[in-house]
Amino acid sequence: MKTWKKAGVTALAGSLVATSAFAGAVTVSGTANLTYTGNTGAEDSSSAATAIYGVDGSRWGINKSLSFAGSGEMDNGWTVSVAQTLKNGSANGLGMTLDMGDGGTLNYEASTGSRGIGKIADMIPTADEDAGNGLDANGTTAGGGVSGSVSGGVQGFHYSKVMDMVEIGVGYAPKSQAGGANGGVSGPGAGASNVSAFIKVDPMDGLEIGFGTGESKAASDGDNSQTDDHSTAYISYVYGPLTVAYQASEVDTYTSGESDDEQTKWGVLYAVNDELSISYSQIENESSQDSATDEEASGWSASYTVGSMTFKAHRNKGTNLGNIASMESEHTEVGVTFAF
Repeated sequence: MKTWKKAGVTALAGSLVATSAFAGAVTVSGTANLTYTGNTGAEDSSSAATAIYGVDGSRWGINKSLSFAGSGEMDNGWTVSVAQTLKNGSANGLGMTLDMGDGGTLNYEASTGSRGIGKIADMIPTADEDAGNGLDANGTTAGGGVSGSVSGGVQGFHYSKVMDMVEIGVGYAPKSQAGGANGGVSGPGAGASNVSAFIKVDPMDGLEIGFGTGESKAASDGDNSQTDDHSTAYISYVYGPLTVAYQASEVDTYTSGESDDEQTKWGVLYAVNDELSISYSQIENESSQDSATDEEASGWSASYTVGSMTFKAHRNKGTNLGNIASMESEHTEVGVTFAF
């Protein structure tokens, strides 16, 4: 990681109109990730062309990212930080955070992130990826994987505050369109906003309990004003090198004709030592439209770190994806990540 120091960041101070001058720091970090992936089930098709040649394509892939972060302290003791990530040449992860000390932390993110209940959407421990990663119902990105995960939106505001053994979080993702450019708006046609909140409690060493609730724009909504209800609850416990967790989530749609989802998942992670970890997890989702065919997914993962290099692997299998008995998918991925 390389670091540059700069005193008197007047441009940032002027835009915040909160202090005359302060010392700031800018850091740059990056990662490069090389993977080999194999899928079965998802790429199979009954068409003549794919039956002969398949649609697997190249199994090798690489992605890389550069992350820029700047921070500074204002005269009143608050801290302002700005972050931007360039992933594969495209900008994402653009956000600003205001740390108000005892008053909590307020964050705005303009591209990719999680708000409110989305912060606790998946609390199952894993050495690499969760059990639903890479699973695909029909071999296309539109096919999707395991259903029933809660969401608090991506672009928007998130407020959090930690008080002894309690943490609260509130998220607000305005409407459903992409965020407007500086001084602009996103345009007409936006749907309802995402509003959600969560609470975490640490009643004893190693034990954590959390609950979240919220609403988001309905997936099928004719007048762009209806919302679906999201809720989730989890419990996790750490005992030495062992971490276990269980989580139950529910997504209720606003009309009886839509599918309601009830998802449960659990997982266990074992830290063999400071470098090596292994994990196993399972996911099950029940749909109100087809309760006789539950979606099920399971998978294991492992990671091994040597200095700035991390080797990772995971293998997942899903059945009845989309609550359709014929939809099965398996995903295996092995990779190495370099951090600098």
